[in-house]
Amino acid sequence: MTRGLPVGWIPNFKLGDACRIKHGYAFKGDLMTTQDCELPVVVNIVNFQYTGGFRFQSTKVQRYRGDYPKEYEMKPGQILVVMTCQTPKGEILGVPGRIPNDGRIYLHNQRMGLPVITDPKKLDMDFLYWLFISPRFNAHLFSTATGAKILHTAPSRIGSYVFSLPPLPTQRKIASILSAYDDLIENNTCRIQILEEMARAIYTEWFVNFRFPGHEKVKMVESQLGKIPEGWEVSTLGSMCQVVMGQSPKSDFYNTSGGGLPFHQGVTDFGERFVSHRVYCTINHGRIAEQGDILFSVRAPVGRLNIASSKMLLGRGLCGLRCRTAHQEFVFQALKYRFQEEDSMGSGSIFNAVTKQDVHGIKMLLPDHRLLDLYEYSVEPITTLIVNLTERNHVLRRTLDLLLPKLVSGDVDVTKPEIKDSGGEN
Repeated sequence: MTRGLPVGWIPNFKLGDACRIKHGYAFKGDLMTTQDCELPVVVNIVNFQYTGGFRFQSTKVQRYRGDYPKEYEMKPGQILVVMTCQTPKGEILGVPGRIPNDGRIYLHNQRMGLPVITDPKKLDMDFLYWLFISPRFNAHLFSTATGAKILHTAPSRIGSYVFSLPPLPTQRKIASILSAYDDLIENNTCRIQILEEMARAIYTEWFVNFRFPGHEKVKMVESQLGKIPEGWEVSTLGSMCQVVMGQSPKSDFYNTSGGGLPFHQGVTDFGERFVSHRVYCTINHGRIAEQGDILFSVRAPVGRLNIASSKMLLGRGLCGLRCRTAHQEFVFQALKYRFQEEDSMGSGSIFNAVTKQDVHGIKMLLPDHRLLDLYEYSVEPITTLIVNLTERNHVLRRTLDLLLPKLVSGDVDVTKPEIKDSGGEN
């Protein structure tokens, strides 16, 4: 052992001695498009999440229709790291994401760095990915960043990071252990996405295509929303749901140590369905969403949706919705269908924010209550499994978060037999 490190580790190793960071290309904004097409995808900062990786499923994908240098085309498996962060704590500085192997062309954008290994005998790229996610690396970038409201790091600051370097076989072992947890999380995430598609397909079949059980015997009639089944009504979101508009206390009451109730200003910590908690607030201003309430973004991006995973405080960018008749999943799916295009309202105009009156006035189709009861009963097994898989992922992520800093620092010696290359049973 050397200075408390496992055998073979090099203390005080400078990252820049084995790796350099390449700048991205300044793609022109007026040549970007969000249309779903075969054009190359420009990787942007908004495509990253705090825990590492891309999240294209829940944000707009920008494609590029102009010319560009081919050297900025990415290869599957390559890593990009975020070099600019708009949050005051710099949480996303240095967060990495791997380029997926999904047949699309991905482009290396400005304000993101491409790590290039200059000494492959010393540093493994898979280990480097996990090193980038480690809290200590993020703290280094935050402490050396420039800027006030928008924080910036640079290749030289990334390269100045000093850490304890394991031998290459140990690096690969560490990456293998951590990737096993990551693979389990990804597997659960894929299952959740399939279940979400199933719930959405049932909603679409019943309430968009009007092929619900017994539809053959129901006549179609005219309404404000076009032809609808006889006996159905056109209502408003305010009539169907209790609406709680958010409000933001002074930032003096915010913390990330768990004091008070979870607090959400906007969509920063939205997941595919359930919000995750990172910021807390010690003052209760009464604008509360209970567990299971729908969270609706009222500031750009207007219309993004999630569900409260526990009791939480709402900031000014959100409102909470609770169906008065316990048909919560129907309302959730109806709004997801309505706001497939974020920031758009019924008139097609673009809004940066909507008011309480706007939210209350959103037109909603209100089917027969017996059909709504049948729908909730039909999708309940699907939503229950989504909840269970989401909770499994929370447990896996907590374990991963605890294990990651211990492994990359050498506090846990992976060469000992009790450390295995498995994330455990799923």
